[in-house]
Amino acid sequence: MSALAKLLHSYGYEVSGSDALRGEQTEQLLRQGIRVYIGVDALRGDLCEADTVVYTDAISSGNQEWIAACRMGKRMLSRAELLGLICEDFPNVLAIAGSHGKTTCTSMCAHVFQHLNAPFTAHIGGEDGLFGNLYISGNEYFITEACEYKKNLLKLPKTVAVLLNIDKDHMECYGTEEALEGCFQRYCETAKTTFVCADDEKCRKIGDFPSFGIDNPFADYRAVDLRANGERYAFTVEEYGKAICRVNLNAIGRCNIYNALAAFASIRSFGYDGAEIAQGLENFTAVKRRFEKIGNYKGATFICDYAHHPREISATVKTAKGITKRNLYVVFQPHTYSRTKLLMAEFVEALRPIKNLMLYKTYPAREKFDGAGSAERLAQTVGNCLYAHNVYALKAWLKSTVRDGDIVLFLGAGDIYFVAQYLLKD
Repeated sequence: MSALAKLLHSYGYEVSGSDALRGEQTEQLLRQGIRVYIGVDALRGDLCEADTVVYTDAISSGNQEWIAACRMGKRMLSRAELLGLICEDFPNVLAIAGSHGKTTCTSMCAHVFQHLNAPFTAHIGGEDGLFGNLYISGNEYFITEACEYKKNLLKLPKTVAVLLNIDKDHMECYGTEEALEGCFQRYCETAKTTFVCADDEKCRKIGDFPSFGIDNPFADYRAVDLRANGERYAFTVEEYGKAICRVNLNAIGRCNIYNALAAFASIRSFGYDGAEIAQGLENFTAVKRRFEKIGNYKGATFICDYAHHPREISATVKTAKGITKRNLYVVFQPHTYSRTKLLMAEFVEALRPIKNLMLYKTYPAREKFDGAGSAERLAQTVGNCLYAHNVYALKAWLKSTVRDGDIVLFLGAGDIYFVAQYLLKD
């Protein structure tokens, strides 16, 4: 939402908005001259003057500002609807979808387009280390994430579509995995060109599209001759069986090979040189909260990652183990009660092998308390782990355990990132 506010502000629109809490994004908006109100029903004065009201799907059904805007007869647009309208202003739209990796892949694409000196605008779901969540250099290409929550990705017109993977998530919206896969299929079918992951079984099922991968020998764009150096990977890109260039990634983790291949294939489809694309990929280092090193305590490294799904947890822990000298400690904060309850078995499978595990109280986001999907219930089910209901319990555990050479991995999409920062400062 904040990136869209910045973009509209750059177009000359008068923009204001509200949020439940003050934070880094609200401060950025205020510095750019965008009015931001904090608290429930704080925006009422500006609502009277507004021509259009844009809302996030994450708000609760009883949101007072949304109700007031409807009663005033305002033009109402969801975030996805506004994003779709913005896409229509660009001749080329590159949309990145998938259950995991959207933000990283989108940022990679932005770094490539910058290296190519192409006129582009990047709308990023997280915070790239260089670009933040919005970068504008022109209007020939628009790069954006295509979020599957409430089928929002179907509202985006696109020239090139990327599908990184399909995993069981947002079941409170879809009900069945078949419905989720059908939504991704419709997304892929409505683009002029689509690239899907050849190593992902569910991606392969949805249709015969150009593909990228590592293990599947029939992938159209394939990474071969892999070399790892401290979880940073180098590989050769094969395009339809022909080796065309070498890529040396500076981003940590094997999963980033897939993100890089997707970015490579999609930008290559616009006609750009492979070696130049590879150089742009090498310029990318990291996105905030994606295996981000935030500091040290008693010689132990604190790393934060946005992983909030079982598959993401397993991949991130594997990466951390690859660079840990002594002990690995993992702090995981579940995100929403519904996801935890619906994926309880998958979370248990991902978390149970972790030796030093602390579960931190659930970040509820838009949801009301549900004990069946709480972090405490998850801890009881996992077994052989600890549970912290507040930051003080977490602090006491870390002070008594971590030593020089250890890594403390903070996982989750909620406020665990800010908890980790607080612990370092305290």
